[in-house]
Amino acid sequence: MLTSVLVSGLGLGSMYGLIALGFHITYAVSGTVNFAQGSAVTLGAVLGYWFAVGLGWPMPLAVAGALVGCALLGLVVERALVRPFVVRNSDAWLLATVAGGIILDNALLFTFGKEPRSLPSVLVGRPIEVFGAGIYLLQLVIPVVGIAAALALRAVFRGTDLGRVLLAVAQNADAARLMGIDVRRTVACAFALSGLLAGAAGLLIAPLFSVSAEMGTLFGIKAFAVAILGGIGSATGVVLAGLLYGLVEAGVTATLGSTYTQIVVFSVIILALALRPDGLLGRAAVNKV
Repeated sequence: MLTSVLVSGLGLGSMYGLIALGFHITYAVSGTVNFAQGSAVTLGAVLGYWFAVGLGWPMPLAVAGALVGCALLGLVVERALVRPFVVRNSDAWLLATVAGGIILDNALLFTFGKEPRSLPSVLVGRPIEVFGAGIYLLQLVIPVVGIAAALALRAVFRGTDLGRVLLAVAQNADAARLMGIDVRRTVACAFALSGLLAGAAGLLIAPLFSVSAEMGTLFGIKAFAVAILGGIGSATGVVLAGLLYGLVEAGVTATLGSTYTQIVVFSVIILALALRPDGLLGRAAVNKV
């Protein structure tokens, strides 16, 4: 039972961490977040299913196509639902991104249908035995992919021109603009990367949870809670919070049953934020007077 909880918890936690990293990126670069992130999770899974099963594409090509589609969604969200309000110093992008997610979810519901469907994967077949517990290979792959994505993102920020540009805009957008950096394009890149991460999470969990037009809603809410819990300005804190959240969720489900999972887990989050309002690795904002 312990092995199953650990594997399941790390898998779920890595997936939450991937989605939450998207919240972190857009917040760090632009001070905004995309509340349609859960819908991007759904879109990634739906596009992956449509390309692989509907059109018969090879799985690597289907995955690439789905990730491109989710990145394009991020660009659309930034251009249509965030930028028009930010330039007017309005916080209406909050409601706009929520509404955009609802529109996308319903569009997928009308086109894809309500019935859940199974996305085939060579990693979900006969379970393998690990310390007496039956584990799907995909459950072992998800944490590896999640941690690898976090490390790759860290390498991009520290070792590439794009990463340095993103960091420059995050630290001081006005100074970056004076240095010749196209701040709007940089923010758009951040939203595209955010959508790509959410789509990757959707593709990873689809073979385990099945594909449906509403699958990403709860995942998006949990991932935002993870982002706040970890300290949304800290990538390391967000990933750590995702892993802890996944382990707690898997442990509660295994011991008390799924009926109590959301009650206990969100109560723990409230308690944790009461003790550390800025998150696990977040920093309190400094107001200069």
